[in-house]
Amino acid sequence: MLAMRALVKASLQSILKSPAAIFFTIGFPLIFILVFGFLGNGAGFHIRVAAAPGSDTTSGLYAILQKVDVLKWATGDSAAINKMLRQGDIVATIDIHTMPIGSKPANKVILNVASTEVQKADQLKRILEGIVQSFDPEIQKRQADMLSVEMHEQKVRRYKTIDFVLPGQLGFSVLASGVFGTAFVFYNLRQTLVLKRFFATPVRRGTIVISEGIARMLFQIIGAIVILGIGHFVFDYTFCHGWLTFLQMLVMCMLALLVFLGFGFIVGSVAKSDSAIPAFANLITLPQFLLAGTFFSIDNFPTWLQPICRILPLTYLTDALRRIAFEGVGFWEVRTDIFVLLIWGVVTYAVAAKTFKWE
Repeated sequence: MLAMRALVKASLQSILKSPAAIFFTIGFPLIFILVFGFLGNGAGFHIRVAAAPGSDTTSGLYAILQKVDVLKWATGDSAAINKMLRQGDIVATIDIHTMPIGSKPANKVILNVASTEVQKADQLKRILEGIVQSFDPEIQKRQADMLSVEMHEQKVRRYKTIDFVLPGQLGFSVLASGVFGTAFVFYNLRQTLVLKRFFATPVRRGTIVISEGIARMLFQIIGAIVILGIGHFVFDYTFCHGWLTFLQMLVMCMLALLVFLGFGFIVGSVAKSDSAIPAFANLITLPQFLLAGTFFSIDNFPTWLQPICRILPLTYLTDALRRIAFEGVGFWEVRTDIFVLLIWGVVTYAVAAKTFKWE
Protein backbone atom coordinates (compact mmCIF):
# COMPACT_ATOMS: atom_id res chain seq x y z
CA MET A 1 0.00 0.00 0.00
CA LEU A 2 2.87 2.36 0.70
CA ALA A 3 4.31 1.67 -2.73
CA MET A 4 0.92 2.14 -4.38
CA ARG A 5 0.31 5.46 -2.59
CA ALA A 6 3.73 6.74 -3.63
CA LEU A 7 3.23 5.65 -7.23
CA VAL A 8 -0.24 7.22 -7.43
CA LYS A 9 1.10 10.49 -6.06
CA ALA A 10 4.04 10.50 -8.48
CA SER A 11 1.82 9.65 -11.44
CA LEU A 12 -0.68 12.42 -10.60
CA GLN A 13 2.15 14.93 -10.34
CA SER A 14 3.43 13.79 -13.72
CA ILE A 15 -0.01 14.12 -15.32
CA LEU A 16 -0.69 17.57 -13.89
CA LYS A 17 2.67 18.80 -15.15
CA SER A 18 1.91 17.58 -18.67
CA PRO A 19 0.22 20.21 -20.88
CA ALA A 20 -0.57 17.52 -23.48
CA ALA A 21 -2.44 15.39 -20.94
CA ILE A 22 -4.54 18.34 -19.77
CA PHE A 23 -5.24 19.44 -23.35
CA PHE A 24 -6.39 16.05 -24.65
CA THR A 25 -8.39 15.21 -21.53
CA ILE A 26 -10.14 18.55 -21.00
CA GLY A 27 -9.16 21.21 -23.55
CA PHE A 28 -9.63 19.29 -26.80
CA PRO A 29 -13.14 17.97 -25.99
CA LEU A 30 -14.20 21.37 -24.66
CA ILE A 31 -13.30 23.03 -27.96
CA PHE A 32 -15.77 20.83 -29.84
CA ILE A 33 -18.40 21.14 -27.12
CA LEU A 34 -18.20 24.94 -27.28
CA VAL A 35 -18.34 24.96 -31.09
CA PHE A 36 -21.33 22.62 -31.36
CA GLY A 37 -22.99 24.14 -28.32
CA PHE A 38 -23.00 27.62 -29.85
CA LEU A 39 -23.99 26.30 -33.27
CA GLY A 40 -27.11 24.75 -31.78
CA ASN A 41 -29.36 22.80 -34.06
CA GLY A 42 -28.92 24.83 -37.24
CA ALA A 43 -28.98 22.84 -40.51
CA GLY A 44 -30.07 23.09 -44.12
CA PHE A 45 -33.81 23.16 -44.70
CA HIS A 46 -35.30 19.73 -44.73
CA ILE A 47 -37.94 17.96 -42.71
CA ARG A 48 -37.25 14.48 -41.39
CA VAL A 49 -40.33 12.33 -41.21
CA ALA A 50 -41.26 8.66 -40.96
CA ALA A 51 -44.25 6.58 -41.92
CA ALA A 52 -46.32 5.83 -38.85
CA PRO A 53 -46.81 2.14 -38.01
CA GLY A 54 -49.96 1.00 -39.82
CA SER A 55 -49.88 3.82 -42.35
CA ASP A 56 -51.14 2.99 -45.86
CA THR A 57 -47.85 2.87 -47.76
CA THR A 58 -49.56 1.54 -50.88
CA SER A 59 -51.54 4.73 -51.51
CA GLY A 60 -50.72 7.08 -54.35
CA LEU A 61 -50.25 9.94 -51.88
CA TYR A 62 -47.49 8.04 -50.07
CA ALA A 63 -45.68 7.36 -53.36
CA ILE A 64 -45.78 11.07 -54.19
CA LEU A 65 -44.48 12.10 -50.77
CA GLN A 66 -41.53 9.72 -51.16
CA LYS A 67 -40.35 11.78 -54.14
CA VAL A 68 -40.47 15.18 -52.40
CA ASP A 69 -36.88 16.43 -51.93
CA VAL A 70 -37.57 18.47 -48.81
CA LEU A 71 -38.87 15.40 -46.98
CA LYS A 72 -36.18 13.09 -45.58
CA TRP A 73 -37.65 9.72 -44.68
CA ALA A 74 -36.36 7.74 -41.73
CA THR A 75 -36.95 4.00 -41.53
CA GLY A 76 -37.09 1.46 -38.74
CA ASP A 77 -39.44 -0.61 -36.65
CA SER A 78 -42.11 0.89 -34.39
CA ALA A 79 -39.78 1.16 -31.38
CA ALA A 80 -37.04 2.87 -33.41
CA ILE A 81 -39.47 5.35 -34.98
CA ASN A 82 -41.01 6.21 -31.60
CA LYS A 83 -37.53 6.73 -30.16
CA MET A 84 -36.59 9.07 -33.02
CA LEU A 85 -39.79 11.05 -32.42
CA ARG A 86 -39.05 11.34 -28.68
CA GLN A 87 -35.52 12.55 -29.31
CA GLY A 88 -36.52 15.02 -32.03
CA ASP A 89 -34.61 13.15 -34.74
CA ILE A 90 -37.78 13.33 -36.84
CA VAL A 91 -40.35 16.12 -36.96
CA ALA A 92 -43.39 13.87 -37.24
CA THR A 93 -44.74 10.51 -38.23
CA ILE A 94 -47.15 10.54 -41.17
CA ASP A 95 -50.15 8.26 -40.85
CA ILE A 96 -52.02 7.99 -44.18
CA HIS A 97 -55.51 6.49 -44.31
CA THR A 98 -57.26 5.86 -47.63
CA MET A 99 -60.97 6.10 -46.95
CA PRO A 100 -63.55 3.83 -48.63
CA ILE A 101 -64.67 4.79 -52.14
CA GLY A 102 -67.27 7.53 -52.03
CA SER A 103 -66.24 8.70 -48.56
CA LYS A 104 -65.43 12.33 -47.85
CA PRO A 105 -62.66 13.10 -47.26
CA ALA A 106 -61.13 10.49 -49.54
CA ASN A 107 -57.74 10.65 -47.72
CA LYS A 108 -56.97 11.31 -44.11
CA VAL A 109 -53.48 12.20 -42.90
CA ILE A 110 -52.58 12.26 -39.22
CA LEU A 111 -49.32 13.89 -38.15
CA ASN A 112 -47.90 12.79 -34.80
CA VAL A 113 -45.66 15.74 -34.02
CA ALA A 114 -42.92 16.19 -31.45
CA SER A 115 -43.77 19.15 -29.23
CA THR A 116 -40.34 20.66 -29.90
CA GLU A 117 -40.90 20.60 -33.68
CA VAL A 118 -44.31 22.28 -33.99
CA GLN A 119 -42.95 25.08 -36.19
CA LYS A 120 -41.60 22.63 -38.75
CA ALA A 121 -44.78 20.59 -38.45
CA ASP A 122 -46.81 23.61 -39.59
CA GLN A 123 -44.56 23.83 -42.64
CA LEU A 124 -45.01 20.11 -43.20
CA LYS A 125 -48.78 20.47 -43.10
CA ARG A 126 -48.69 23.22 -45.74
CA ILE A 127 -46.37 21.09 -47.88
CA LEU A 128 -48.80 18.17 -47.73
CA GLU A 129 -51.72 20.34 -48.70
CA GLY A 130 -49.76 21.86 -51.59
CA ILE A 131 -48.64 18.46 -52.88
CA VAL A 132 -52.17 17.12 -52.95
CA GLN A 133 -53.42 20.20 -54.78
CA SER A 134 -50.70 20.03 -57.42
CA PHE A 135 -51.27 16.30 -57.86
CA ASP A 136 -54.88 16.73 -59.03
CA PRO A 137 -56.38 20.10 -60.08
CA GLU A 138 -59.81 18.81 -59.10
CA ILE A 139 -58.62 18.38 -55.54
CA GLN A 140 -57.80 22.09 -55.42
CA LYS A 141 -61.48 22.80 -56.03
CA ARG A 142 -62.70 20.20 -53.57
CA GLN A 143 -59.83 20.17 -51.05
CA ALA A 144 -62.08 20.17 -48.01
CA ASP A 145 -63.78 17.03 -49.28
CA MET A 146 -60.70 15.21 -50.50
CA LEU A 147 -58.09 15.75 -47.79
CA SER A 148 -58.07 16.11 -44.05
CA VAL A 149 -54.82 16.73 -42.23
CA GLU A 150 -54.80 16.44 -38.43
CA MET A 151 -51.90 17.25 -36.12
CA HIS A 152 -51.51 15.47 -32.78
CA GLU A 153 -48.82 17.06 -30.63
CA GLN A 154 -46.75 14.70 -28.50
CA LYS A 155 -45.04 16.24 -25.49
CA VAL A 156 -41.36 15.31 -25.59
CA ARG A 157 -38.17 16.55 -24.03
CA ARG A 158 -36.15 18.61 -26.46
CA TYR A 159 -33.16 16.68 -27.83
CA LYS A 160 -30.49 19.35 -28.37
CA THR A 161 -27.25 19.17 -30.33
CA ILE A 162 -25.28 19.26 -27.09
CA ASP A 163 -27.14 16.15 -25.86
CA PHE A 164 -25.58 14.20 -28.72
CA VAL A 165 -22.16 15.87 -28.98
CA LEU A 166 -21.13 16.02 -25.31
CA PRO A 167 -21.19 12.24 -24.61
CA GLY A 168 -19.12 11.69 -27.75
CA GLN A 169 -16.50 14.21 -26.68
CA LEU A 170 -16.49 12.91 -23.11
CA GLY A 171 -15.94 9.40 -24.46
CA PHE A 172 -13.07 10.58 -26.64
CA SER A 173 -11.55 12.36 -23.63
CA VAL A 174 -11.55 9.06 -21.73
CA LEU A 175 -10.06 7.22 -24.71
CA ALA A 176 -7.30 9.79 -25.30
CA SER A 177 -6.40 9.88 -21.62
CA GLY A 178 -6.20 6.10 -21.40
CA VAL A 179 -4.17 5.59 -24.58
CA PHE A 180 -1.91 8.61 -25.06
CA GLY A 181 -1.26 9.38 -21.40
CA THR A 182 -0.51 5.82 -20.36
CA ALA A 183 1.60 5.03 -23.41
CA PHE A 184 3.91 8.02 -22.94
CA VAL A 185 4.22 7.45 -19.18
CA PHE A 186 5.22 3.78 -19.47
CA TYR A 187 7.56 4.39 -22.37
CA ASN A 188 9.36 7.12 -20.42
CA LEU A 189 9.55 4.87 -17.36
CA ARG A 190 11.17 2.18 -19.50
CA GLN A 191 13.45 4.63 -21.32
CA THR A 192 14.76 6.14 -18.09
CA LEU A 193 15.17 2.66 -16.57
CA VAL A 194 12.75 3.48 -13.75
CA LEU A 195 10.77 0.31 -14.46
CA LYS A 196 14.01 -1.66 -14.35
CA ARG A 197 14.68 -0.27 -10.89
CA PHE A 198 11.13 -1.18 -9.87
CA PHE A 199 11.90 -4.73 -10.98
CA ALA A 200 14.74 -4.86 -8.46
CA THR A 201 12.40 -3.85 -5.61
CA PRO A 202 9.52 -5.73 -3.93
CA VAL A 203 7.05 -3.67 -5.98
CA ARG A 204 4.93 -6.01 -8.06
CA ARG A 205 4.00 -5.51 -11.68
CA GLY A 206 0.31 -5.41 -10.78
CA THR A 207 0.91 -2.65 -8.22
CA ILE A 208 2.49 -0.45 -10.88
CA VAL A 209 -0.38 -1.01 -13.30
CA ILE A 210 -3.07 -0.46 -10.63
CA SER A 211 -1.34 2.70 -9.37
CA GLU A 212 -1.25 4.19 -12.85
CA GLY A 213 -4.90 3.26 -13.29
CA ILE A 214 -5.92 4.96 -10.05
CA ALA A 215 -4.00 8.12 -10.92
CA ARG A 216 -5.53 8.27 -14.39
CA MET A 217 -8.98 7.65 -12.94
CA LEU A 218 -8.67 10.49 -10.43
CA PHE A 219 -7.50 12.87 -13.15
CA GLN A 220 -10.21 11.73 -15.57
CA ILE A 221 -12.93 12.26 -12.96
CA ILE A 222 -11.79 15.87 -12.66
CA GLY A 223 -11.89 16.23 -16.45
CA ALA A 224 -15.34 14.64 -16.68
CA ILE A 225 -16.71 16.92 -13.96
CA VAL A 226 -15.41 19.99 -15.83
CA ILE A 227 -16.86 18.81 -19.17
CA LEU A 228 -20.25 17.83 -17.73
CA GLY A 229 -20.44 20.96 -15.61
CA ILE A 230 -19.82 23.31 -18.54
CA GLY A 231 -22.20 21.32 -20.73
CA HIS A 232 -25.00 21.48 -18.16
CA PHE A 233 -24.67 25.02 -16.82
CA VAL A 234 -23.63 26.75 -20.06
CA PHE A 235 -25.51 24.77 -22.73
CA ASP A 236 -28.29 23.15 -20.65
CA TYR A 237 -27.06 19.60 -21.20
CA THR A 238 -29.74 17.14 -20.11
CA PHE A 239 -29.38 15.14 -16.89
CA CYS A 240 -32.60 13.14 -16.87
CA HIS A 241 -32.43 12.32 -13.15
CA GLY A 242 -30.16 15.11 -11.97
CA TRP A 243 -27.30 14.13 -9.70
CA LEU A 244 -28.03 10.41 -10.04
CA THR A 245 -27.52 10.64 -13.81
CA PHE A 246 -24.34 12.67 -13.25
CA LEU A 247 -22.90 9.99 -10.95
CA GLN A 248 -23.91 7.18 -13.31
CA MET A 249 -22.04 8.89 -16.16
CA LEU A 250 -18.92 9.21 -13.99
CA VAL A 251 -19.07 5.50 -13.15
CA MET A 252 -19.36 4.63 -16.86
CA CYS A 253 -16.33 6.82 -17.61
CA MET A 254 -14.32 5.09 -14.87
CA LEU A 255 -15.21 1.66 -16.23
CA ALA A 256 -14.31 2.67 -19.79
CA LEU A 257 -11.02 4.21 -18.65
CA LEU A 258 -9.97 0.89 -17.11
CA VAL A 259 -10.58 -0.71 -20.51
CA PHE A 260 -8.77 1.99 -22.49
CA LEU A 261 -5.75 1.84 -20.17
CA GLY A 262 -5.09 -1.58 -21.68
CA PHE A 263 -4.58 0.03 -25.08
CA GLY A 264 -2.13 2.47 -23.52
CA PHE A 265 -0.12 -0.32 -21.91
CA ILE A 266 0.12 -2.10 -25.27
CA VAL A 267 1.27 1.01 -27.15
CA GLY A 268 3.78 1.91 -24.44
CA SER A 269 5.26 -1.61 -24.65
CA VAL A 270 5.49 -2.09 -28.42
CA ALA A 271 6.75 1.40 -29.32
CA LYS A 272 10.49 1.42 -30.03
CA SER A 273 10.83 5.21 -29.69
CA ASP A 274 8.82 8.13 -28.35
CA SER A 275 8.20 9.32 -31.93
CA ALA A 276 6.45 6.00 -32.69
CA ILE A 277 3.94 6.38 -29.86
CA PRO A 278 1.66 8.93 -31.62
CA ALA A 279 1.51 6.71 -34.70
CA PHE A 280 0.49 3.61 -32.75
CA ALA A 281 -1.88 5.58 -30.52
CA ASN A 282 -3.59 7.24 -33.48
CA LEU A 283 -4.17 3.83 -35.06
CA ILE A 284 -6.35 3.09 -32.02
CA THR A 285 -7.94 6.45 -31.29
CA LEU A 286 -8.46 8.09 -34.70
CA PRO A 287 -10.75 5.41 -36.23
CA GLN A 288 -12.87 5.48 -33.08
CA PHE A 289 -12.93 9.28 -33.05
CA LEU A 290 -14.30 9.28 -36.59
CA LEU A 291 -16.47 6.14 -36.66
CA ALA A 292 -17.82 5.62 -33.13
CA GLY A 293 -20.64 8.17 -33.30
CA THR A 294 -18.64 11.00 -31.76
CA PHE A 295 -20.13 13.72 -33.97
CA PHE A 296 -23.13 12.07 -35.64
CA SER A 297 -25.05 8.83 -35.55
CA ILE A 298 -23.37 5.80 -37.12
CA ASP A 299 -26.68 5.18 -38.90
CA ASN A 300 -25.55 7.92 -41.32
CA PHE A 301 -22.61 5.80 -42.46
CA PRO A 302 -22.83 3.46 -45.47
CA THR A 303 -24.39 0.11 -44.64
CA TRP A 304 -21.14 -1.79 -45.24
CA LEU A 305 -19.28 0.43 -42.74
CA GLN A 306 -21.77 0.23 -39.88
CA PRO A 307 -20.74 -3.27 -38.66
CA ILE A 308 -17.18 -1.96 -38.25
CA CYS A 309 -18.48 1.01 -36.27
CA ARG A 310 -20.44 -1.32 -34.00
CA ILE A 311 -17.43 -3.32 -32.84
CA LEU A 312 -15.46 -0.28 -31.61
CA PRO A 313 -15.46 0.09 -27.80
CA LEU A 314 -15.97 3.86 -27.94
CA THR A 315 -19.29 3.25 -29.75
CA TYR A 316 -20.65 1.40 -26.73
CA LEU A 317 -19.39 3.99 -24.26
CA THR A 318 -21.00 6.93 -26.09
CA ASP A 319 -24.21 4.98 -26.61
CA ALA A 320 -24.43 4.17 -22.90
CA LEU A 321 -23.67 7.76 -21.88
CA ARG A 322 -26.37 9.15 -24.19
CA ARG A 323 -29.02 6.72 -23.00
CA ILE A 324 -28.18 7.29 -19.32
CA ALA A 325 -28.24 11.08 -19.67
CA PHE A 326 -31.26 11.62 -21.93
CA GLU A 327 -33.44 8.54 -21.48
CA GLY A 328 -32.69 8.12 -17.79
CA VAL A 329 -31.95 4.39 -18.01
CA GLY A 330 -29.95 2.53 -15.41
CA PHE A 331 -26.93 0.25 -15.73
CA TRP A 332 -29.13 -2.79 -16.32
CA GLU A 333 -30.62 -1.23 -19.45
CA VAL A 334 -27.11 -0.59 -20.87
CA ARG A 335 -25.77 -3.98 -19.79
CA THR A 336 -24.96 -4.91 -23.39
CA ASP A 337 -22.71 -1.84 -23.73
CA ILE A 338 -21.03 -2.66 -20.42
CA PHE A 339 -20.58 -6.32 -21.39
CA VAL A 340 -18.90 -5.41 -24.70
CA LEU A 341 -16.58 -2.96 -22.93
CA LEU A 342 -15.62 -5.70 -20.44
CA ILE A 343 -14.85 -8.09 -23.32
CA TRP A 344 -12.58 -5.45 -24.84
CA GLY A 345 -10.95 -5.04 -21.43
CA VAL A 346 -10.19 -8.76 -21.14
CA VAL A 347 -8.69 -8.80 -24.65
CA THR A 348 -6.56 -5.67 -24.22
CA TYR A 349 -5.15 -6.67 -20.84
CA ALA A 350 -4.33 -10.15 -22.12
CA VAL A 351 -2.34 -8.60 -24.97
CA ALA A 352 -0.79 -6.03 -22.61
CA ALA A 353 0.40 -8.79 -20.27
CA LYS A 354 2.13 -10.51 -23.20
CA THR A 355 3.79 -7.35 -24.49
CA PHE A 356 4.76 -5.76 -21.14
CA LYS A 357 8.49 -5.03 -20.87
CA TRP A 358 10.51 -3.82 -17.92
CA GLU A 359 13.13 -2.13 -20.13
